[in-house]
Amino acid sequence: MRITVVGSINLDFVATAPKLPRAGETVTGAVLARHPGGKGANMALAAQRLGAGVVLVGRVGRDAMAEEALALLVADDVDTGAVIADAEAPTGVALIAVDPDGENQIVVAAGANHRVTPEQLPARIEGPLLLQLELPVETVEAAVGRATDFVCVNLAPAQPVSDQLLRRADLIVVNETEAAFYGDGLHHGGGRVVVTRGAKGATLYQRGVETAWATPPKVRAVDATGAGDCFVGAICVALLEGMDPSDALTFACAAGAIAATRPGAQPSFPTREEVEAILADQAASD
Repeated sequence: MRITVVGSINLDFVATAPKLPRAGETVTGAVLARHPGGKGANMALAAQRLGAGVVLVGRVGRDAMAEEALALLVADDVDTGAVIADAEAPTGVALIAVDPDGENQIVVAAGANHRVTPEQLPARIEGPLLLQLELPVETVEAAVGRATDFVCVNLAPAQPVSDQLLRRADLIVVNETEAAFYGDGLHHGGGRVVVTRGAKGATLYQRGVETAWATPPKVRAVDATGAGDCFVGAICVALLEGMDPSDALTFACAAGAIAATRPGAQPSFPTREEVEAILADQAASD
């Protein structure tokens, strides 16, 4: 399969600290690392490592951070031919604080991501399409309108979108906070809705009725950054391969769990072999 991802590309600056700061508080003793990130790029890499072919549509700055932000995508053979280098805006940046339990706080400076316009999109998007909301909503809406096949939208970060988008999506993925933001409108279309709950697992709904659920393997979380994006890439690959919804949720939960055991977003994403191995170990212990 060949998935088109229209989404954000960032460079993440990750400070692992003894604790997360409260408002107005300074926390010292942190260790800084830099990793490629951005929800769009994250989902593209996750899907590629799990067996899909992926083309990414996005935008970076014409600056020193761009090559670093794209490095793992290029190394894993994601097609970045539709990524534009913008001379007027910097590469997007995420400032991330992580505590010893893997919890995080994230502030994003979108930069060139907010200059991905409908004009950059293909007139017709063939094959499966995967989207998030770190781009202008009008661009996301335009991409959905040009899609001819399966559409998955991760409604994050939560913000208002049209009823048309909600009804057109074949798969919507949200966490509990985002699900509360959108309310019953999530279930008005005919597509599936997945609500993720971190270590408590994920539930799949069809027209508001729970049809499948799964829990992740027990792991020691180090950094949850990008684990949700990894889940989204994994559930798309699994469903597009024709997995049973329950098996697809289990597969995606395992991929996200592995990602949480390693620092950084993209560097933490597992291969297909790693996901299958942890699922085999889980089955053997049940």
